[in-house]
Amino acid sequence: MLYNSAREWHEATHKRVAIIGMSGLGKTYLSEMLRAGGEWYHYSVDYRIGTRYMGEHIVDNFKREAMRVPFLRDLLKSDSIYIASNITFENLAPLSTYLGKPGDPAKGGIDFKTYLERQRQHALAEAAALQDTGIFAHKALDIYGYQHFICDTSGSICEVVDGNDPEDQVLQSLSASALPVLIEGHAAHARELIARFDAAPKPMYYREDFLLEKWRKYLQKQSLREDEVDPDDFIRWGYRELLEARLPRYASIAKNWGITLMADEVRKIRDPQDFTDLIGQALERSA
Repeated sequence: MLYNSAREWHEATHKRVAIIGMSGLGKTYLSEMLRAGGEWYHYSVDYRIGTRYMGEHIVDNFKREAMRVPFLRDLLKSDSIYIASNITFENLAPLSTYLGKPGDPAKGGIDFKTYLERQRQHALAEAAALQDTGIFAHKALDIYGYQHFICDTSGSICEVVDGNDPEDQVLQSLSASALPVLIEGHAAHARELIARFDAAPKPMYYREDFLLEKWRKYLQKQSLREDEVDPDDFIRWGYRELLEARLPRYASIAKNWGITLMADEVRKIRDPQDFTDLIGQALERSA
């Protein structure tokens, strides 16, 4: 690890961390709070995925949809209109919309073959964006003069790395650039995340072997053809399965590559000093 003790952390001139955990436990809250303090550079892996690595896929999909409308098709073919993705740190909808949900097209679903192809694109993009962490940690100081750096990882990081593999290239790259910090929840947090997801189901990334297994299981359980699946119903069901499967994968990253903060601790953080103190305490615990 970059910092092997609380003393090393507190004495470090340049503090660099990579926050890990399920979406909804506080990664983005911490990143935005630290950025607002003026001394921390915020690197969003999801934003990097949606711009650098999947931006062209996203825009091509917009154009594909526009070509179905005669009025827009003529304007697009004559270069009379310009179509772009307005993705931001706060609005990642273009990325999630592109990933989509498998199932009945009449209910907003896409065919499973296309869905699987986009999942594979996301896996490559996420691994690449994570390995760009070191580049942006250097830019943060060299170009912009930020003393400290926080990498806001995607909730699906545990799907593209193996925390139990000491030779995992993505984790080797990430941990050389920043201290991996897991935000860990408990049963009440899991219920809260599920309730929030049920109210507004959104596209997710799954490991391919996990996805294929769950898709087959869901079709068999519901006695449905692929094009009969209610996309939101599958996504809600899949999220519960995914949440349970991700917990040990997150834990292995923290155990072998970094440290752990509890979600209840994170919710009490109000300023950068609180955050710095809590990281020091977690390093003491891990020692």
